[in-house]
Amino acid sequence: MKKAVNVDLDKIIRIIKAENRKFVVPIVTEFSKEGFPFKVLISCLLSLRTKDQTTKDASIRLFNIADTPEKMIKMKQAAIEKAIYPVGFYKVKAERIKGICRDLIENYGGKTPDEIDELLKLKGVGRKTANLVVTLGYNKPGICVDIHVHRISNRLGYVETTTPDKTEMALRDKLPKKYWMTYNDLLVAYGQNICVPVSPKCSICKIREYCSRIGVERSR
Repeated sequence: MKKAVNVDLDKIIRIIKAENRKFVVPIVTEFSKEGFPFKVLISCLLSLRTKDQTTKDASIRLFNIADTPEKMIKMKQAAIEKAIYPVGFYKVKAERIKGICRDLIENYGGKTPDEIDELLKLKGVGRKTANLVVTLGYNKPGICVDIHVHRISNRLGYVETTTPDKTEMALRDKLPKKYWMTYNDLLVAYGQNICVPVSPKCSICKIREYCSRIGVERSR
């Protein structure tokens, strides 16, 4: 792997912001606008290994039945499974949701924690989800790194890392704090539409001249 290079991040961010106006906002971001961190937490859990539209539909079905830990804990696991199907690993996720709701009620008075370390105590919650809840749910500084952020940050040559968790730590050292809150949203939308995992659309990518294209073997 090539070493991280100097990247004109300010210019890249400006271009991606303009380009992303064409694309649909990630569903977890939509739920964050409602001001309910619990919805951000649950919709993010549902989104893992699941397409965004499927996550949106499942989240809406579930929240129409129960939109608080107190309401959701009263649901049978089979009912949660039915509401969130066909998200990936829906049976496992239904069990996790029940467990998280129980923990929130017993340990946090039904409130979703606003600290990453506390969120990580919830079974099934990783750093990506914890950072999303903190940034989108509570408008607090954090860097959420999913597969899109990890992939694009390395393709650009901005970081040189092997896992999303390592990318988060590298970004915490390098990424200007003014971008911490928006970096994930920007790169997720761009990664879903242009800088896709296999054969990215480099021919129409507006940031191609600023990108090192590290690891790109085939493109369109």
